[in-house]
Amino acid sequence: MNKSNSKTAASTGISFGCALAMILSYTAWHSIPWAIFHGILSWFYVIYFALVH
Repeated sequence: MNKSNSKTAASTGISFGCALAMILSYTAWHSIPWAIFHGILSWFYVIYFALVH
């Protein structure tokens, strides 16, 4: 895998984690500000959500 593919995969993973965190957050809290905050936390919130729920 060359560096270009690695960068693409990393940015796709980060984008997917952000979107997933925002969807989970909005579903749980029904709040756009919380969804934005959890989107910033990205995969940390997704892992937390999976462990707690």
